[in-house]
Amino acid sequence: MFDYTTATLVITLLISLVLLGFHVAVALAVTSAVGLYLATGSLRITQAVLASTSAEALRSFTFAVIPLFMLMGEFMGRSGVITDIYIGINKGLRRVPARLAIATVLGNTVFSFVTGVSIASAAAFSRIAYPEMRAHGYDRGFALGAIAGSSCLGMLIPPSVLMIVWGILTEQSIGRLFLAGVAPGVLLATLFVIYIMAAALLRPALVGEGKSEGSQSQPAPDDPLSAVEDTATKPLPPMQLLGAAVGLFGIVASILGGIWMGLFTPTEGAGAGAALALGLAILRGMRWHGFVAAIFSVGRIAAPIMILLLAAALYSRTLAMTGVTTAIRETIVESGLSPYMVLAAIVLVWFLLGMIIDSISIMLLTVPIVEPVAMAFGFDQLSFAIVGIIAIEAGLLTPPFGLLVYTVKAAINDPDVGIQHIFLASVPYWLVMLIVVLLLIGFPQIANFFPNLLM
Repeated sequence: MFDYTTATLVITLLISLVLLGFHVAVALAVTSAVGLYLATGSLRITQAVLASTSAEALRSFTFAVIPLFMLMGEFMGRSGVITDIYIGINKGLRRVPARLAIATVLGNTVFSFVTGVSIASAAAFSRIAYPEMRAHGYDRGFALGAIAGSSCLGMLIPPSVLMIVWGILTEQSIGRLFLAGVAPGVLLATLFVIYIMAAALLRPALVGEGKSEGSQSQPAPDDPLSAVEDTATKPLPPMQLLGAAVGLFGIVASILGGIWMGLFTPTEGAGAGAALALGLAILRGMRWHGFVAAIFSVGRIAAPIMILLLAAALYSRTLAMTGVTTAIRETIVESGLSPYMVLAAIVLVWFLLGMIIDSISIMLLTVPIVEPVAMAFGFDQLSFAIVGIIAIEAGLLTPPFGLLVYTVKAAINDPDVGIQHIFLASVPYWLVMLIVVLLLIGFPQIANFFPNLLM
């Protein structure tokens, strides 16, 4: 029988620890231990459940997907193919209004295929695209808004880390989740481009139009950005661009295609992708010190995520044993609220949490509870996952602690740009993401098109 006192204590303890500033992994682990003890009344049983759950989680090959895909992205980044493709996109859009901002969106879309981490995209394109847009007279806020906003594509374009985490938490097919993100990701990128072009046509000064050559914004000699190479205008031999495109898209297509066709599991695909990306990086000049740096870089990012996932596994087991998830689902179902009111409340909670904690932590805290509730109300499982990922990721653009905005600010190291300017310039991209959320709620077939077609 469900014990409301235990459930209340478990939820209250978790929220209190997070608000007090404890790391989310610590809060999840402590809450799990306390919850299991309250549910079983035995310290020995609690220790046994914690040990068995941890062992099962650590033995799962699914957990290896995240570091392996990150390693693939790190090798790709060090090979230089992303920079080459960005230069090619930029040169191919020479006659298009706001071509640099559009190239940034398209470049982020490509970059997302090899990282799946929005913060990595934001850091990379802050160094690649911002100096070039500065040099062409772009408004600082407009340029940084384009970088921060388009970096969110990393959570939809496979292989997305958030999709992998969602699949682990809900025991869904990671391959189907990857496919479900393709159409919404393309839609989001298209709407970003439409906004940029509309803004450039309505206010040409935002993209440096109508300014004399001498009035364009050039980095000062002592500007920290002046040492950054003028990436988008350096000469690029056609064969170098062709080699970068073939290498990047060949690896991505073979790995994701193999996963979708059932030739290998996501874990096997991630391992093969990392090996192929290593080969590409070596062919393009990466040496031993670059290889070691890539390993350490992935380790610093992936290790905390692995610890979070382990704590989340304990948390999910606690919710199941204490009956919290079942009780919340039954309470909401019997409340008389309409399905769309419930969904609106869930999305609002995600938006609010996004203002104070990171995306993976939000997912670990909420998905084990809200996903069964959404299924009880008859929402499509795949489209709900994509709605959740977009809504959670939108928090990275919201003040006061939008991590993407702070990443961009740190990467450019420009004292003339305040953090509030980047937040303000990111608002249109946040609104576009909200539009895509509404479209997915109204038309779940957008997310289901490719999974139903190919799997």
